[in-house]
Amino acid sequence: MKLGILSCNMKCYSTRRLREAAIYRGHKVKVLNTLRFGIDVAQGDPDLFFRGKQLTPYDAVLPRIGHSLTFFGTAVVRQFEQMDVFCANSSNGIANSRDKLRSLQILSRHQLGIPETTFVRDKTDVIPAIERIGGEPVIIKLLEGTQGVGVILAETAKVAEAIIETLHSARQNVLVQKFVKESKGRDIRAFVVGDQVVGAMRRIAQGTEFRSNVHRGGRTESVDLDDNYRETAVRAAQIMGLRVAGVDMLEGKDGPQIMEVNSSPGLEGIEGATGLDIAGAIVDYIAAQVNFPELDVRQRLTVSRGYGVAELSIPEGSDYVGRTIVESGLRERDINVLTLNRGTSIIPNPKSSRVLEPGDRLLCFGKLDGMRDLIPEKTRKARRPKVKKLPESEMHQGD
Repeated sequence: MKLGILSCNMKCYSTRRLREAAIYRGHKVKVLNTLRFGIDVAQGDPDLFFRGKQLTPYDAVLPRIGHSLTFFGTAVVRQFEQMDVFCANSSNGIANSRDKLRSLQILSRHQLGIPETTFVRDKTDVIPAIERIGGEPVIIKLLEGTQGVGVILAETAKVAEAIIETLHSARQNVLVQKFVKESKGRDIRAFVVGDQVVGAMRRIAQGTEFRSNVHRGGRTESVDLDDNYRETAVRAAQIMGLRVAGVDMLEGKDGPQIMEVNSSPGLEGIEGATGLDIAGAIVDYIAAQVNFPELDVRQRLTVSRGYGVAELSIPEGSDYVGRTIVESGLRERDINVLTLNRGTSIIPNPKSSRVLEPGDRLLCFGKLDGMRDLIPEKTRKARRPKVKKLPESEMHQGD
């Protein structure tokens, strides 16, 4: 395998360990400075240049994109995707993970624990928003902060209001989050590679510091996660579109509470705490998956006119409840069921004998007209735009 590691710092621990692990396994590997790429876009021929020369073919790339390079870095990864090169993390997944609000919005649709969070812009909305998430104290977070920077504990609503007003005046966007008291300055970092947690550590804040980040002086210890924490970490990474991720979770009274899904997790802390070869696990995973590059499924499936991807819901009382997929007649309408979402379970490529239940959500590919016909007529009418004539007086105002 010929592997490219996208990194601006060849000497940092993570980049160095990944390179060593690839060489040890007999792979060809090169660290590629993300900033030295040129992206050429031409009809039917996406291409990349590195240091002014056309890039030679690579089997796979492992993005290590820093926060300050997110826009350009994801553009480079996106170009590799268009060239059908396997990318350990997708450009979309990296971009989503960098915005704390966007990532929580994506996760909130799924049955995963996340701290109650609010996002407001107007000063008068701050106090009501804090009350909605359970009251003081609260955590205030900069949307694009990293390594614990821009994370503030506000003991009272008034203090929170003053901090938020100050940050807004500096044109900073902030989240207000419920303070999970029972976590007691501790959190879990689960390192996900593919569909498994390959290592986990508990980070513990020191002294009066409530932030447990290693960069804030927190200490680490290896931890053996139970199935609930492991499954939560893997699902969070998969939902975000990340194959390699560090999933940070608080130990809440009701189970894991996801704080963040990191697309470029550092290796030094996790390898030091666990004594495990995490870099080797990443390289082995990439080598095994290299023939399956990231695809923009919607892009690929919607190139045929009249066809597309849509999610169909099966409400209580629907005629489809109690029928199998084959009995539903979807296939006869030129509609294929790709996945079935049922509660917290996702069933890929469900069998035609699968019986549909109320609340099921079907991700389908097929004729858009056929899928529109499955929406009740009353709902379709409500959604249909109604164009009315302008009043005579308004028509002449612009004359």
